[in-house]
Amino acid sequence: MKTQRKVNAPASFEIRVAGHLSKNWAARFEGLSMRHEPEGETVLSGMLDQAALHGVFVKIRSLGLNLISVNRVEA
Repeated sequence: MKTQRKVNAPASFEIRVAGHLSKNWAARFEGLSMRHEPEGETVLSGMLDQAALHGVFVKIRSLGLNLISVNRVEA
């Protein structure tokens, strides 16, 4: 049986954006790890609650980055 998650409990996410962001961008996404994929994408990953996740979306939009996908990663 699955246990129910708390509504705003932190969860692990992978957020993909188009292009390879330079390591200088890591400070803008503090607390998230950043890796480059061979397909030309950058993956931001880490533990985020819903408020922090929406904050990352705002940063992505304000920086003009192209969001590819957002996935919750099970532990």
